[in-house]
Amino acid sequence: MYRRSIQLSGKTIAEKILSAHSGIDAQAGDIVVADIDFAMSQDGTSALAIDAISSMGADTVFDSEKVAMVMDHSCPSPIEGVSAIHAKIRAFGKQTGITVYDWGCGVCHQLLPESGKIVSGDLVVGCDSHTCTYGALNVFSTGVGSTDGAAAMVSGKLWFKVPETQHIIYRGELPKGVYSKDLILYLAGLIGVDGATYQALEFSGPVIEELSVDARMTISNMAIEVGAKAGLMRADAKTQLFFEERARRNGVPLVRAHKPVDPDEDAVYAQTVEIDTSALEPQIAKPHAVGNVVPVSEVVGTPIAEGVIGTCTNGRLEDFAISANILKGRKINPDTRLVVAPASRDIYLDAIAAGYIDTFVRAGACVVTPGCGPCVGTHNGVPSDGENVLSTANRNFKGRMGNSNAFIYLGSPATVAASVLTGTITDPREYL
Repeated sequence: MYRRSIQLSGKTIAEKILSAHSGIDAQAGDIVVADIDFAMSQDGTSALAIDAISSMGADTVFDSEKVAMVMDHSCPSPIEGVSAIHAKIRAFGKQTGITVYDWGCGVCHQLLPESGKIVSGDLVVGCDSHTCTYGALNVFSTGVGSTDGAAAMVSGKLWFKVPETQHIIYRGELPKGVYSKDLILYLAGLIGVDGATYQALEFSGPVIEELSVDARMTISNMAIEVGAKAGLMRADAKTQLFFEERARRNGVPLVRAHKPVDPDEDAVYAQTVEIDTSALEPQIAKPHAVGNVVPVSEVVGTPIAEGVIGTCTNGRLEDFAISANILKGRKINPDTRLVVAPASRDIYLDAIAAGYIDTFVRAGACVVTPGCGPCVGTHNGVPSDGENVLSTANRNFKGRMGNSNAFIYLGSPATVAASVLTGTITDPREYL
């Protein structure tokens, strides 16, 4: 363990959680070995993790109740090689007793919060960069490589460099047609894709407090898109209710007591960014960088061939409610396709019960298996050469959806829903 000079001021959420899990009074810059509350991998990373576990001479994990592997990136399997990986995950699950989420269960970053296996104040690692999603629930969660993930699965511990924290405060009113996706896209445009490299983000302010847990998860999900290790928020009554409802629905008790972690009033931040949202308009990230963000008014009229609503960023029930409200009773443009990907089976069922899936299908959308859908580019919805896609996913890198000759724009579910009706990027406020 490496320590810097003694910190005389208060601590951030990241410093407090890593202190509690390492047993030392840790501060930004320290290197600590911390106890893990949960470790996870998905079908793009699990095979490597299993091989790494074997190379360590291990044939089990530190606690089968605290490890999961999820098939979500390519489900149902599109090719023979992926099927072999899925079979390997299933066999490992039977060997070790860990939880395995098979085809159709959904995206790892929705399933784990729904599972009742994590609570606020936990330390979670996942072999996927968007593990930072759970920060919206006051969990220090971060993505790691498959080898580090394997080490955590075997030992229940992992080393961390305690990150500095940027404090992002959203103030003002949330204008009509502006959603949490617009808030995080605006930040990406403001500080850039490397604006928080190896730092934690703490999101707060009146606007965050008013958001639902669904909406908050969208923001924390994209913390990695500005380089951050974690995207943390304080826990409140909404957070507590989220955990309790999911645990009750799945017939499992919460693994341990809800233990919210707040920053100290005199916490030391690397930077504080205050954003007044009152005059914000819907935001669009243009190809081929998440930080290439402009107001929707600058790209209105840009033709699109495909829209995507879903994935771990915007595949939750609230996202479907917003987009279905726009699409209800309407048909998508005949030259435009729409793919809808629920983030989990529970969300899929709730969306069916609420009538949202019926609305999507009648509008002309293709609803795919709960999971990552088109985002990862392995099967569902790969665009053609030269096509523009408007997606609610978290990345628009060149080739991200499986074709390096396509162009991906990012926007909110409302913006995507409005745009597939016209076949061009459209300001969603026209339909609200």
